[in-house]
Amino acid sequence: MTATTADSTADRTPGRSSGTRMDTGEEIPALETIRRGVRFSPELKEGIGRTLLLAVLAAVGQVVVPIAVQQTLDHGLGGPGGPDVRFTALMGVVAALAIGVTSWASYAMTSRLFTASEKGLATLRIKAFRHVHDLPLLTQSTERRGALVSRVTSDVDQVSQFLVFGGLIFVVSIGQILVATILMLVYSWQLAIVVWVCFAPLFLSLRYFQRKLSAAYGVVRRQVGLLLSAIAEPVVGAAVVRSYAIEARTQQRIDQAIDEYKSASTRAQGFTAFSFSLGGVSAGLANAGVLIVGVELGFAGDITAGKVLAFAFLVSLFVGPVQIGTQVLTDAQNAIAGWRRVIGILDTPADLVDPGPDGAALPRGPIDVRFEDVTFAYPGGPPVLREVTLDIAPGTRVAIVGETGSGKSTFAKLLTRLMDPSEGRVLLDGLDVSTISHASLRRSVVLVPQEGFLFDDSLLANARYGRLDATEADVTASAVALGLGDWLAGLPHGLATQVGQRGESLSAGERQLVALLRAHLADPDLLVLDEATSAVDPALEMRIGRALERLMRGRTSVTIAHRLSTAENADEVVVVDRGRIVQRGPHRELVAHEDSVYAGLHASWVAQQAHS
Repeated sequence: MTATTADSTADRTPGRSSGTRMDTGEEIPALETIRRGVRFSPELKEGIGRTLLLAVLAAVGQVVVPIAVQQTLDHGLGGPGGPDVRFTALMGVVAALAIGVTSWASYAMTSRLFTASEKGLATLRIKAFRHVHDLPLLTQSTERRGALVSRVTSDVDQVSQFLVFGGLIFVVSIGQILVATILMLVYSWQLAIVVWVCFAPLFLSLRYFQRKLSAAYGVVRRQVGLLLSAIAEPVVGAAVVRSYAIEARTQQRIDQAIDEYKSASTRAQGFTAFSFSLGGVSAGLANAGVLIVGVELGFAGDITAGKVLAFAFLVSLFVGPVQIGTQVLTDAQNAIAGWRRVIGILDTPADLVDPGPDGAALPRGPIDVRFEDVTFAYPGGPPVLREVTLDIAPGTRVAIVGETGSGKSTFAKLLTRLMDPSEGRVLLDGLDVSTISHASLRRSVVLVPQEGFLFDDSLLANARYGRLDATEADVTASAVALGLGDWLAGLPHGLATQVGQRGESLSAGERQLVALLRAHLADPDLLVLDEATSAVDPALEMRIGRALERLMRGRTSVTIAHRLSTAENADEVVVVDRGRIVQRGPHRELVAHEDSVYAGLHASWVAQQAHS
């Protein structure tokens, strides 16, 4: 193994993302948002032609009753030859059939719309959730967890509610308004003008309200995410809250988030209430105008009583959809604001592109590692690693040591391709990690993090994340191979033991054992361990040490060492200081240089152990 620093740096690799915050898509126009949303969820367009046909039937059916009423009054009851019972009965049958057809069309349209919407939004959720895992680690760490979760859950729910209910109302209402307007023009163009003049202020102000509602509900959707974060954090960190008696401060933060959400919602609803009130005023003026002008036209002989009564029905069919439309406009802006936030996730570029089937595959067996002039810097910050060149021979056990913040953990993330270098290359068996398919990389390289995350499930299920097809016998055999058979047998329910949320039913040391068991099942060729610093009892520490010894056997292993006892047992030690490799070699050689960085670290560690 060799380590040097280079005098020159490679060009920045194109296409590598440094981890930016997700764009919320606030500047995307509403129609463009809907168009892109449908592109992400193509199921929304399935059978759209038949759905629109059903919407037309539902809308047309609504106006048959007013026509039947007009015909009954003018020709059935007030005809020149006196009342015509047969014609009146016929109009009653026509009205009943129209009601039946309208009801069936509304049901069929609702069913089709609901099915297509839920299928499309399920696809959107899946795409968004999968993309979350491809986001830059920096994006994930800077975006509050509650806000990130809300994009995939409550924001999509808002879109779902609108498409299933608001969308249905919108389609029917538009059709109903158009058909009612056409029929009103047929009966009396004068009264039709009266109706439209009364509603003109509302229609002309829709664009204004649309912009205001869009901005207001964009704020509401963001506040929902912040509220979820404010509530979720103290739930997860309940032990810290109680230990430091900061319940009052925590409650204050939650109260503030609730108050900010309330203020944002109240402001948004204020615009809705005003537009709804304007619709009510317009409706009142329209009814009054039709009554006054209709009576005048009637006295002048320009319109029959039946047509006036039918026109009153048509005004109701016109007014209802317009008033409901104000609420639909609110739901639409809320949904579009949520849609923009979900699209913001999907628009955030993944920093690690999987070459897929075209990518290279690592051969099985201990892996050799090479860093070539690697530099890495977080966005807006100085380099964390600087021009690092390092070779690790196959089967070697290497410990990476250094002060906190020296770049050790960044080294592990670059080695396992959780991040890509800003400059330079990381090679495994001579292959650039960016050219290796993720499937091959994850099969051959395993990272055991500082705190092995456990899911709220059984120990067996958590161990199987190392190899999903592992049987109970496979897991038990791995435990025995690591010397953990007696520990496993001593658990209350063995492999069926429930570990609790985040593994809280187990001790910190036991969670490390499960992480090692998971890694053993994965059977990697390169093992990268970010050594945990959690304090464990001596007996468990010895058990962990023996399990690690067996796990690393026959593999290339790189350990980010926080305890220098790990470095003492490594084949070679790499000392990192301020992002550069300053020493390398076996422990006994490095510690002999009394003025070196490693000797200082070792002396501090020995002194700390003596006082513990």
